[in-house]
Amino acid sequence: MVHFADSLTFSGRKVVAAWASLPFPAFPGSSLPDALSAHQQDVPWELLSSWREQKVSCCFAQSVVLRGVCRERPSSSPGQQQPWAPLHCETPEQLLLHYLHTHFPGAFSTAHVLQQPCHTQPPFPQFFSPLLTTQGFLQDKALGLPSAGPNKAVQSIPVLAALQAWPGLCQLLSGLCQDLRARNVRRCGSFFAAGVEQDDFQEALEELRTLSQCYKTGSGVGESEDEADSD
Repeated sequence: MVHFADSLTFSGRKVVAAWASLPFPAFPGSSLPDALSAHQQDVPWELLSSWREQKVSCCFAQSVVLRGVCRERPSSSPGQQQPWAPLHCETPEQLLLHYLHTHFPGAFSTAHVLQQPCHTQPPFPQFFSPLLTTQGFLQDKALGLPSAGPNKAVQSIPVLAALQAWPGLCQLLSGLCQDLRARNVRRCGSFFAAGVEQDDFQEALEELRTLSQCYKTGSGVGESEDEADSD
């Protein structure tokens, strides 16, 4: 994971954020163009962090994997061509890349599309909504498809996962730096007993603050004043 994250970072950046859509919201039988066209306003993912999430409007680099959605090129609506899916997208990966570029123009992106879904048989925790089918798709009431229900475990799900270097990491790293500065580590005898020197600790805080500045952009996205600068 460290080497993979390194491939998505540059200009002094070292951190990426993990995002996931678990499951990816799609109806049974939806093709890849249909599934992506249903989410043109926002990418349907959640930040896998306890930090408060912001809407992502830009990023520096990202790697995205979508699995468990039908890869076939034709849309499930015969004779209709999705306006955002040009004919030059001959492979599922090209189609997903085009989708990503419409949301994050100018970002370095890699995309992978896998046919196999994520299997969720026991002991995988069954925290899914009863509105899902056993294959993890949204229940299509028009087709009368059964949902998983309270007694039917979801056996597999389509998943969208991503690692992304984005400007919001500036605030996340700055907030971490501020929290550490606010603590009186001198009262934690075991902290320095473990071999950490006060000077090393202060140097690490400065490196963290410097790292957060690498995620600033000129558009104001992800920018915040580091309150620690005033200390």
